[in-house]
Amino acid sequence: MSAGVRAARGRALLLSLVTCFTAAAGAGCAGDDERPQVVVTTNILGDITRELVGDQADVSVLMKPDADPHSFGLSAVQAAELENADLVVYNGLGLEENVLRHVAAARESGVATFAAGEAADPLTFHPGDEGGPDDGAGEPDPHFWTDPDRVRKAAGLIAARVVEHVDGVNEKVIRDNAARYDDQLADLATWMEQSFADIPKARRALVTNHHVFGYLADRFDFRVIGAVIPSGTTLASPSSSDLRSLTQAMEKADVRTVFADTSQPTRLAEVLRQEMGGDVDVVPLYSESLTEKGQGAGTYLEMMRANTSATTEALTGD
Repeated sequence: MSAGVRAARGRALLLSLVTCFTAAAGAGCAGDDERPQVVVTTNILGDITRELVGDQADVSVLMKPDADPHSFGLSAVQAAELENADLVVYNGLGLEENVLRHVAAARESGVATFAAGEAADPLTFHPGDEGGPDDGAGEPDPHFWTDPDRVRKAAGLIAARVVEHVDGVNEKVIRDNAARYDDQLADLATWMEQSFADIPKARRALVTNHHVFGYLADRFDFRVIGAVIPSGTTLASPSSSDLRSLTQAMEKADVRTVFADTSQPTRLAEVLRQEMGGDVDVVPLYSESLTEKGQGAGTYLEMMRANTSATTEALTGD
């Protein structure tokens, strides 16, 4: 643990002691057990990190279920959590747009940080271009988790950072957890490939609310026709010319299905349906956020299986 983190922990402990002494008599105060602290920005990475860490440290996830990673913000307490952590795991590549400055502040104070997306062979895309991601100049695509093989790489690196930076964890337990989870991710990738094999090549075409499935397309041989919001973030807005260009691309490719994120309003996809005379199916997917447990996508593995089943059904139906 760095001197900066120890100092931040000391300030937090002092604040808690002051709170104890000024609280009402008999209310009591919990002691600081100094358990290792891992803070994760998004709930998808939070689930992955918890699978790796197990009971070896406290894992705090900042993003609530069903939230939008592009727009969620932090409370003062959550910002303080970042600066008191032993390790901060975040997506990077511009995803957590309102949180990255807090991550940078934690790093400057001496906290170890790890940008999972930046370590997972990121793709780029040109906003507004048909075809989605490529390897040329453009904006970085932060949605690497739609490719389970890239998640396998990121998970291995997260486990290594936990062992390196989080004092008091049992390295063997972390390594064993990582190996078990890697097997589950490998099984997921195989199952997804077998499921998508049922989709004819001519129908492997994706239109989404915004550019979110580029990595899935790259891994499983889909074409990205376009997005209602021609950007990698939900904070952008489409123009009338954007919608016109997209409807023309869909007509040319004979595509009648739009995949909309369940954590975002489907209004824009519905507008596209109106633009094309109503002959468009809007299919919800869990693309950027997990749900509460038991609500369809409580874990990363559950989310990916649900999305694969919904995509396969939508693109193989009559």
